[in-house]
Amino acid sequence: MSEELKNSPIADFDWDAYEKGETKRDKSFEELEKTYDNSLNKFQENEVTEGTVISINKREVVVNIGAKSDGIIPVSEFRYNPDLKVGDTVEVYVENREDKKGQLVLSHRRARQAKSWDRVNEALENNEVIKGYIKCRTKGGMIVDVFGIEAFLPGSQIDVRPIRNYDDYVDKTMEFKIVKINQDFRNVVVSHKALIEAELEQQKKEIMSKLEKGQVLEGTVKNITNYGVFIDLGGVDGLIHITDLSWGRVNNPADIVQPEQKLNVVILDFNEEKNRIALGLKQLQPHPWDALDPDLKVGDHIKGKVVVMYDYGAFVEVAPGVEGLIHVRAADQRSLGHHRREVPRWFEAHRQGAQLHQLRYLR
Repeated sequence: MSEELKNSPIADFDWDAYEKGETKRDKSFEELEKTYDNSLNKFQENEVTEGTVISINKREVVVNIGAKSDGIIPVSEFRYNPDLKVGDTVEVYVENREDKKGQLVLSHRRARQAKSWDRVNEALENNEVIKGYIKCRTKGGMIVDVFGIEAFLPGSQIDVRPIRNYDDYVDKTMEFKIVKINQDFRNVVVSHKALIEAELEQQKKEIMSKLEKGQVLEGTVKNITNYGVFIDLGGVDGLIHITDLSWGRVNNPADIVQPEQKLNVVILDFNEEKNRIALGLKQLQPHPWDALDPDLKVGDHIKGKVVVMYDYGAFVEVAPGVEGLIHVRAADQRSLGHHRREVPRWFEAHRQGAQLHQLRYLR
């Protein structure tokens, strides 16, 4: 044997024993295999264990649970968690330790389902905010994946505002609160609206605590009714009564403001316990009496426009926002001009005794 071979790493190898099939090892193959197996995590089929995400692509998520091979899970099983990333720890269900191809078969969906019922009950009991994935539309609402089970999201519980297009919410991950569980049928009802309402309620308390009478705030017209206008003050609503919209007579609030219009309003009064806020718009405008002729006195003859008539008399606008009352006893048909036919019969019966038009200014 040459000097070079003698000093090589295989110089001590027993070639004669090798040719006879008597090669000796420090450990037998069985011992090595046993040592390797002992280094692996112990798990059984049909049980839930934890693994680490080692790779993610558009179709699959590869998870290592310390087995001979890694498990491959469809990425669709993680749709509820768009923030999933390499290195995250996830629960998986061991469906098969080794299929025909020698591949470990795992399922994240089944792992979630195995513990889902306990989790939804715990979330309801603790008033917990949870995440869910909106899978599709259904009659009256949406189907939401919560902990691997299908929960019902009623259309009325999506938002505080009416929903025009339900399809806009499909394939979205949102936060929910579990509001109802039917233990017998294992039905779960969730709500996103409840979270918004809770947040708005907190905003209301903060806003109400800072209100002062006479304070001027900017708001947005939220709703117009026949008796007034509701204004959104940034989380709490206030009402401008029809009588506080304008100094003049208002027949329809829609003639004064428009939906979504932004305007300044003044706080007239508020009740923290009932969450009621009375607002004014006309109070920010000059008072119409200030525009009247300062030399006007009782007995002066002025012209006006009949704006409304009642059994007891007629209201006449003598200046923008300023009305006076002509009582039935102080009126004749000439004072009403073309409105003569609209005067009640008994109103006309008193016209002969009227010699002077008295104007009562209302302030």
